[in-house]
Amino acid sequence: MAKTLDTPHGPARVHLRPVGLPRGAVVLGHGAGGGVTSPDLTGAAEAANEAGLSVALVEQPYRVAGRRSPAPAAQLDAAWISVISQLSFEGLPLIVGGRSAGARVACRTAAETSASAVLCLAFPVHPPGRPEKSRLDELDAVSLPTLVVQGERDPFGLPPAGANRTVVTIPGTHSLRSSSTVKAAILDWLETLLVA
Repeated sequence: MAKTLDTPHGPARVHLRPVGLPRGAVVLGHGAGGGVTSPDLTGAAEAANEAGLSVALVEQPYRVAGRRSPAPAAQLDAAWISVISQLSFEGLPLIVGGRSAGARVACRTAAETSASAVLCLAFPVHPPGRPEKSRLDELDAVSLPTLVVQGERDPFGLPPAGANRTVVTIPGTHSLRSSSTVKAAILDWLETLLVA
């Protein structure tokens, strides 16, 4: 079930996967050049549904408009915040996240969206071969429970675990092609998170 929502930077498309009597909600964004049907987002959505959480997969306005190149970070963040404010998940614990660029957006806006946890798939710690251009500060700024699922050979780097951050490495690179492996990693984390 998809619906279009207006944002300050054009319409976004939200693909909803609701469950009956949800224990919470998960909102996930896509990577810079991809869509919401990537294997890792599919695995994450399946894990969330299986754990009793409703899911919203968000297509940013630049993708809805047919562009491949992402909008500037400020526009991505504003559109994301606008979409979440229009979703009917009030009163439910909210987990925000996404893959790669979508994970960065979720980290930067976690406080403003009143998230209770963050789920990062293939967080791009730095551009390939450019470790000096670190984006780790975006991940470090999140004080909420955070799960990072990262390919063990990701050329974008591997973030360290932290006090509130669990890092699970799985076979693969930045693309995380095995939805079942991603699903298993997320299910384990969701169960501990929802029991806590």
